[in-house]
Amino acid sequence: MTKTSYLTSESVTEGHPDKVADQISDAILDEILKEDKAARVACETFVTTGLVVIGGEIATESYVNLHQVVRDTVKEIGYVHPDIGFFYKDVAVLNVIHEQSPDIAQGVIKNSSEEQGAGDQGLMFGYAVDHTDELMPLPIKLSHDLTRNLARLRKSGELDYLRPDGKAQIAIRYKDNVPQEATKVVIATQHTESVDQTKIKQDLTELLIKPQLGEYFTDKTDVIVNGTGKFVIGGPHGDAGLTGRKIIVDTYGGAGYHGGGAFSGKDPSKVDRSGSYVSRYIAKNVVAAGLAKECSVQISYSIGVAEPISFDVKTFGTSTDLSDEEIREKVLRNIDLRPGPIIERFDLRRPIFRQVSNYGHFGRNDLDLPWEKTDLF
Repeated sequence: MTKTSYLTSESVTEGHPDKVADQISDAILDEILKEDKAARVACETFVTTGLVVIGGEIATESYVNLHQVVRDTVKEIGYVHPDIGFFYKDVAVLNVIHEQSPDIAQGVIKNSSEEQGAGDQGLMFGYAVDHTDELMPLPIKLSHDLTRNLARLRKSGELDYLRPDGKAQIAIRYKDNVPQEATKVVIATQHTESVDQTKIKQDLTELLIKPQLGEYFTDKTDVIVNGTGKFVIGGPHGDAGLTGRKIIVDTYGGAGYHGGGAFSGKDPSKVDRSGSYVSRYIAKNVVAAGLAKECSVQISYSIGVAEPISFDVKTFGTSTDLSDEEIREKVLRNIDLRPGPIIERFDLRRPIFRQVSNYGHFGRNDLDLPWEKTDLF
């Protein structure tokens, strides 16, 4: 009997207020890591009309002009219009960062990297499925394609009425767990006052949606653009933004599972980040090696303890020759899951994090990311 199902995922542009916050947090992290690889950073950002607040805990020997990092990041995102409530030149920056608690530090800093404890407790998941070249779920892959190219149309000037804030959402119909078509596509894009909504929908359908969806766009695909009828007020002026509020956008778009931890602004001693990256690496390698068509990995840690509390692999009945337990044991023979060795394996004490603060941390074939390599087995 044929089984029909649906999965919807969303993505947001770099001008979305939550993503503005993520990018500022990761830009600060990258700038500190350029000067101090041993720095411990947990930087949170809040943005609203005319204001950026940066807080959290940072322990470093380096000096970074954080106010300048904030303004440069806001400018690069595209908030260069003084009339839209958030402007890089005059945005106020409030810095309330303090040093990391010594109670936490004593559990992380050890005599060797192998002994390094996890920076916090928590559970992390990784996921992969063979529906795309990136081994990612199709809806989140297409959603990121839409928002990334929406930004390209804005930055290139091809559609000069676009402004930085925007979202995309796509619903995919599956038959027997195989993607068939896009049933709904939703685009919300900030724009200038003068442009007509009919023109926006026509332009985006022809220049963005059809090219990015390809075979998944059919004559039955329903397109919704700016559902309220207007989107002039946007970005941090239209809605406040916070670091870490787009954890599903950052990962698998609602497919698989999520442990609840965000990534941006955290150095790799925080296993929310490094544990999630290694979990994706394992899941992707299981699928890439043909051991299964779909794979979910869970790993969990205790603060101050190096060895994981648990590690599990699920393939949902799609494995080929090995059981899930046999795949689990095969993985453990090939990789050390303590935080220190993970950081060493992926060389994570580098300024590489701002680039993944938009359009997903996983499935990024446009970037050379160590956790996306298929070299485990």
